[in-house]
Amino acid sequence: MRSRSLSGAVPLAHYFLRERVRPGDRVVDATCGNGHDTAFLAELVGAAGTIWAFDIQESALAATRARLEAFGYPGRTELVLAGHERLAEIVTEPVRGVVFNLGFLPGAGRETVTSSATTSAALEQAAGLLLPGGVVTVAVYTGHAGGAEEGRGVEEWAAALSPRTFNVWRCRQMNRSDTAPYLVVVERIPA
Repeated sequence: MRSRSLSGAVPLAHYFLRERVRPGDRVVDATCGNGHDTAFLAELVGAAGTIWAFDIQESALAATRARLEAFGYPGRTELVLAGHERLAEIVTEPVRGVVFNLGFLPGAGRETVTSSATTSAALEQAAGLLLPGGVVTVAVYTGHAGGAEEGRGVEEWAAALSPRTFNVWRCRQMNRSDTAPYLVVVERIPA
């Protein structure tokens, strides 16, 4: 088995997703950005799986489409030009995993960022769609305008989830700065 580094929130999120998502599963990339997480999910769910990839920026969807085509994954993903707060309106079937990579589109300006209000709404919807044994991963970035407020919103939402239904973890690298990205993982307890 190839060893993978757990340096950073995104590789750690991928570790948890790799443990739970299987070929044929349905998953959501709530903030597809440049398509890295979407392509990762496409690899996990295989040709029989389904992915919904959300973003409010057409440039993000174009980058994601190009990445999926480059990896040979066209047709597995529904690219959705909408905010993640519309998740349950568009995704009506239960899912095995939902990925949030908060903040801004890497390589673009920082004027368009995720916000506490839309992220909290999307997280609530994601929890409602999650199958037993499924996971929601949230890479939280606090080092930009509004990021600290959004991080507090994510943590308040996660802390309020019922421990009878969900296991919730906050994972932070202790040898990094306080503004380094960290991960919140929510598992719907297996039936």
